[in-house]
Order: sequence, then structure tokens, then C-alpha cells
Amino acid sequence: MRKNRTVSNYKQYYLQTKAKVLEELKTSSGGLSSQQAKDNLAKYGKNALIEGKKKTTLQVFLEQFKDLMVIILIIAAVISTFTGELESTLVIIAVLILNAILGTVQHIKAEKSLESLKSLSSPSAKVLRDGKKIEIDSKDVVPGDIMLLEAGDMVTADGRILDNFSLQVNESSLTGESTNIDKADVEFDHEMPLGDRINMVYSSSLVTYGRANVVVTATGMNTEIGKIASLMNETKERRTPLQISLDKFSSKLATAILIICAIVLGLQIWRGQPIMDALLFAVALAVAAIPEALSSIVTIVQAMGTQKMAKENAIIKNLAAVESLGSVSVICSDKTGTLTQNKMTVQDIYIGGKTLKPNQLNLDNQLHRYLLYDAVLNNDSSLVDGKGIGDPTEYALLEMYRQVPGIDLGDKGLGISEEDLRGLLTRKQEVPFDSDRKLMSTKHLIHTVPTIFVKGAIDVLLDRCVNIRLDDEVRPITEEDKKQILAQNQHFSENGLRVLTFAYKESDEDLTPETENGFTFIGLVSEMDPPREESIEAVARAKKAGIRTVMITGDHKVTAVAIAKKIGIFNDSDMAVTGLELDKMSDEELEQKIEKIAVYARVSPENKIRIVNAWQKKDHIVSMTGDGVNDAPALKKADIGVAMGITGTEVSKDAASMILADDNFATIIKAVAIGRTVFENIKNAIMYLLSGNLSAIITVLFASIGGFSVPFIAVQLLFINLVTDSLPALAIGMEPGSPDVLSRKPRDPKVGILDKSLVTQVAAQGVLISVGVICAFMIGQQTSPAVACTMAFSTLTFARLLHGFNCRSQHSIFKLGFKNNWYSLGAFAVGTLLLALILFVPALHSLFAVTPLTYNQLLWIIGSALAPTILIQIVKVISEQRRQYKTLH
Repeated sequence: MRKNRTVSNYKQYYLQTKAKVLEELKTSSGGLSSQQAKDNLAKYGKNALIEGKKKTTLQVFLEQFKDLMVIILIIAAVISTFTGELESTLVIIAVLILNAILGTVQHIKAEKSLESLKSLSSPSAKVLRDGKKIEIDSKDVVPGDIMLLEAGDMVTADGRILDNFSLQVNESSLTGESTNIDKADVEFDHEMPLGDRINMVYSSSLVTYGRANVVVTATGMNTEIGKIASLMNETKERRTPLQISLDKFSSKLATAILIICAIVLGLQIWRGQPIMDALLFAVALAVAAIPEALSSIVTIVQAMGTQKMAKENAIIKNLAAVESLGSVSVICSDKTGTLTQNKMTVQDIYIGGKTLKPNQLNLDNQLHRYLLYDAVLNNDSSLVDGKGIGDPTEYALLEMYRQVPGIDLGDKGLGISEEDLRGLLTRKQEVPFDSDRKLMSTKHLIHTVPTIFVKGAIDVLLDRCVNIRLDDEVRPITEEDKKQILAQNQHFSENGLRVLTFAYKESDEDLTPETENGFTFIGLVSEMDPPREESIEAVARAKKAGIRTVMITGDHKVTAVAIAKKIGIFNDSDMAVTGLELDKMSDEELEQKIEKIAVYARVSPENKIRIVNAWQKKDHIVSMTGDGVNDAPALKKADIGVAMGITGTEVSKDAASMILADDNFATIIKAVAIGRTVFENIKNAIMYLLSGNLSAIITVLFASIGGFSVPFIAVQLLFINLVTDSLPALAIGMEPGSPDVLSRKPRDPKVGILDKSLVTQVAAQGVLISVGVICAFMIGQQTSPAVACTMAFSTLTFARLLHGFNCRSQHSIFKLGFKNNWYSLGAFAVGTLLLALILFVPALHSLFAVTPLTYNQLLWIIGSALAPTILIQIVKVISEQRRQYKTLH
């Protein structure tokens, strides 16, 4: 049973009075003394983040040799040295070192997460010490310090507000929401989510407006950002389904190889073979059985997948993440900027008793014109080259103004920009917005009449309105009018819209907070960050692909649910919960409800990790998107962490496996399709390698049991495995995806690569190829063991090159053709050319232990190699006709 978060976890200073906070921290509004600061620094430590222990590059490199198959190859290299096969030894060692380097490059990522967290801290901070204002290094800030914040400052520690002067702070790095937060010196009597604690400031946030005096309550690892750093240190990256599957496969294969090699070694000694000859047989068998190129092929195919994804704006940091994307069954997506446009936009306007769109406003209507005056003149933001500067809520009003017919300078009509309008109707007086009043007012001369425009929150401004304007009529506002206005506001709010109220009055009095009353109501303007158009289609495609999309956001529940409904994430039967509601749930309760919850609002970093963990416990492969520092631990915990490339912090990018260059949810679905294709191609490449290796094993066993000489030496098998095999396997990795790849359900991560179907195909194909190779070997035996060895090597090489066409897909070569994958023809041509050079260039004969062949022997090789592919293709054609018949009937 999970314990709920309580005040015992950490001091919740936002629930305490200022006096109580100052008393607990043994400080005063004049700050600490120098001696107190020194003592606190010794007690609490530097205001810095502690970094987790990392593995060195050498440690990662050495870990690549832990694999059982690698150990078998090392033993094979040692035995080759004692048996005089120096070339084999050198080739095996070169292969092992190459694979270890590839593995190190693949697994070592720059662990910059904590450095990025540290870089968020300002190098200095202004504090009161001994009653004097001084500037100190941010690392020397201690609990109890009185920190002085002004616009433009980076907050360097968590603190409780003592004196507030219209402070606004951007906490997007912590909460994920880009809207500036109005801070206030208030007291709370109940627990609140981080985003609603307006009497606190937090390390890494930015002061955008106003100023405040703050008592520092936490520094270093005890800050909210420090807790995130701790979560990241504690969070281990999960191995991907492919890594788990390949590890299991490698373990089983290595065990089987050891058993078979031991049997063959015992059999050879029992037959009276010298120990060195018997060891030579065992080495040949081990080298034949181990697919040395497998890890390299998997890495390269994944790398090819990353290139395809990069073209779709999905940048992959961890190669293993490519395949994992194909297994994703749950996507936990951030709302702002990923599913939405990250741009506040005016939606509906309630004016004159009607609901209108911006382009329905009429400049000839004085009521509409006064709304536009209010929106433009009572506004501190601007639009430069289409980019908003200032508060997003305010520059959305300027974009609304530009949508009104006749505003555009190219149109006939007013033809005046917002800057020109401000120049004509200059601001005479103003009372800036602050969080206590929830209003902003400016005074102008409109047609020589002094006019005050005001905008703000409906709960404050409506009570200050004495009149209402309906077109050209101004009359006293009634209770019925107020009911209608409040009902419209409720309707907007229930649909997740943010509402601003507009009013004015004609008055010659000085504009002060005390004179902000007696207004005439103009109307309501609703805004929202609208969904991306492509998000709706992408969520529908995800649903069709068997992927559940869940919204996790720092925004309010009502707004989140409204957006989720529009996008198609939230249905009537779904649930929405807040972070506080989630905290109160036990693990068992969450496990029961997890599949019904579509929206999580006002969540903390701990909440996000818990949500990801709950889905993973149900054996789902989870992708998590995010852009803030607060998202980083969950991005690291998820199977696929997806960071935003445009709005994302460096911390989130470092913690993620994939970065969206366009911050678009639809890109994730494209990446999932590529991931599924990559897995299919890897699976087909593994089928190709294993069936070829199995044919070599069967041939070696046949020779051993029959008492013949070794059919292949180690260097020949390594040539086949590393050179001739790798080219067709890479060509298989370039196979384009099936059109119906997103119509299938995600694959079950519990089902390994070696499922029943693959094992059956590998066994059947391996037996067929081995029959051809054994036939060629026996024909060569009629001449000499050297000719037999050359014919077996040549037949196996050519047969496996041809087999590359069989393993491209489950379809026959007649249905696939070559136009969509010319790499397969190229691989076959290069492999055949290399084999021809070995057979026909005398200088290479001794290196690969081959002997010249007759014309008839070459024809036997071609026939023996072709036969398995012809049979496999006949079976594929018959299977296709059966499937087609079943579909039609």
C-alpha cells in the first residue's frame, strides 16, 4: 500500500505564515548575519546539485565482452592459435574489438542532464546580509537568506514570498506551462499543487515582471529542481524489448553451441582423432554457429531507421529506441506545444448579446470598435514579423485585431496597424496589471473625449460595471444581464477557454486603482491554445494502431479535458484526475483505474514517474513526451522518452531517447511506423543469419558423424558470416515498410524474436541449404578433401547470397520485385564478385584454403546453391495463392 505524501516528506512552507517561516529558519526581514550565513552554509551545504556516479568509457567497453557468445569466440581464437590457424585468430580478435567499439559508441551517451540542471542556476544572487543588500555567488545562498528578486532575474533557490510588488514568474521549466504566474503574498490552509503555490518561488524559474523580497526555504538538492535531480539519479533506463529478446536469444544460442561443441569434441576423441584435430572441429562448429555480424547488423539497421526518422523530424539519440518505438502501446503526451500549437488564440467573442468570431467583428459598429480599442490600446505586447513579444494572452488580442475585415493595410477600410492606432490614440495614464486587482487600465483621448479602457478577470470587473452597451445603446446593467454574462463565461470555462472581460468609461478623473469603477460592460473574449490540426488525425491513427494516448499536463483539469475531447483522447467513459487526487490513490487503486484515466492535470514530476511505472507494471511499452525540467525523470523512466526540439529544455533533451524537431505529436506516430518496420527487418535479417548458420552447423555435424575431414575452416566461416552474409542482411534492413504497418496491434514485448513461426522457418530453410551444401561436399570428396572443402565453402556462400532474396519478406520475390529495394541486388552482386575473386585469383587461395575447381564442379556448386531458393520461392507462391483464396472466399 502506497503512503500518501505528507508534510513529513519535506517542509511545506507555503502552508505556513510568513512569521512562522522566518521563525523556523531563524532569520528576519533584514536577512541573516554573516556568521549565521556561514553556519547555515556548513549545515546545509552549497546551493548546488549532486551528480550521480557514471560509468567510465573503459568500463562500458569492457562490459561488451561479458556476453557468453563473445567468450566462446575468445576461446575459439585461443584454440586457433594453438592449432596454427593464425589468420583465424587475427580475424576473430578483429571482429570482437570492432563489435565492442560499436557497442560502446551505441551505449555511451553524454550524461549531461545534471550539468544542464546546473546551468539553469544564475551565477549570482542579490540577498540581504547584516541588513545590507549584497550580491553573492548563487552557490553561497543558504536557507534563511532574504533574496531580492527583480524582472530578468533567475530564481536561484526555493523561497517564500515576504513582500510582493506585482511579481510574475515563468515556471515552465518546472510545470511545463508557458504562461507567466502571478505571485502573491497569500496564505493557504490546504495542500496545493506546485503550479498553484503562488506564495512561493522556485529555483530555475525566471522573473518576468515586478519584484519581491523572498526568504530562502531550500537550496541545492532540497529544492524542487533538486528533487528532480534526485529522481533522475534514482531512475534507471529500461532495456528495450529487442535488447531483452536478443539477450535471451544469445544466452540460449550460446548454451546450445557449448553443448553441441562438447558432443562433437567427445565424438571426435572417441573416434580416435588427435585432440588438436578434434579441437579444430569444435572451433569450426562454434564459429559456424555464432552469427558474429548479428550485433553489427542490428546496430546498422537501427542506424538506418534513425536516418529515416530524422527525415520525419524525429531525431533518435539512442539507437535501441528505434525498435522500441514499434512496440509502444501507450503514449503519455504533454499538452502544450505537442498536442496544441503552444500559441494563445482568440476563439469566441461575446459582445452585444451574441457570440462572434474575430473575423465577424465590424468596424462600423461602435461597440465592436470600442472592444478593439480596448484590446489594442490597453495592451503592452507587440507583434514583430509575426512573432509575439510580451504576454501570450495579450498578443493574442493583437492577432484578433488583425483578423477583423478592413484592418489589413491592403484592404479598403480603416487600414491601420495596431502600432499606428497606438500612435494616434496615445496612452495618457495607466494602472498596470497586478495579481491583487486582476485588472489593467489605460486612459486615452477618443474623439477628444477622455476614455478609460479596462480589461481583467470577470469576478472583479463585472462588479465594477454599472452600465452595459448593446450596439449603440448604453443602459444600466441588470441582474439578468449579469446572469447571462456569467452563464456565457461558465460555458467558455467548461470548454477550457480562458476568458478576459472588457469595459470602458468616459471620465476626466485621474486614473488610479481607487477610480477603477463605474464602467460600461463591452464584452468577453475567450482564448485557448488550440489543438494542432494534425494531432486529431495522429491520435486517431494511434488508436487504429492499438496505441492508447494519455494526456499529462500541468494545466488545469477543465482546460485539459476540453482539449483532450477535441483531439479524441477523452471519451465519455474516461476519467480525468489531478496530481493531488493521484497522490491520494493507493498503488492498487491506480492499477485498477489506470486504463480508464485519459487525462492527468496539475501533475508533479513524481506523479509522472508513477503514471509511467503503473503502465509498465501492466507490461505496456510506454512513450512519454515532455519539454520541461520537470519532465526529465519521467522521460528517463519511460521506455521511449520524447523531448521537444523547439521548446524543450536541455535537461529534457538529455534525458530523452528521441527529440521531435517540430514539437509535433503526429511525428511520434510516423516514428512508430518506422520503428515497426525496423523490427520486422531486424527479425528477417536474424532469420537470414540463423538459417544460414544452421546449414553450416548441420554440414559440420554431418562431416563429424560421417568421419570426414573438416568441411570449412574458421577463416572461411568468418568470411561468410562477416562479409558475404552482412551485405544481404543489410539489404534486408533497407526493405520499405508494409502499407498496413499501422493497422496491426503493437507486438507483445513478452514474445521474443524466436517465436514458433521464426523457429520453424529457420529450421526448414537451414535444412534445405545444408542438403545442397552436403551434396556439393560429397561430390568434392570423390576428388579430394581439399576440393570437398572448397565446394562446400563455395556452395554455402552462394546459397546464402541467394537466400537473401528469400528473407526480404514473407512474400515471394515475384510479388515483391526489385524496384523497391535495389540494395538486395547490389548485395548479391558484390557477394558473388567476392566469391569469384576467392575462387579465381590464385593469390587468395592460400588465405582462404581453396583449391582450383573444374567446370563441372562449378556447375554442381551453382545447382546445389540454387535448389533451396527455388523450393522456398515455390512454397511462398503457394502460400500467397492460399491467402488470396481465403480472402476471396
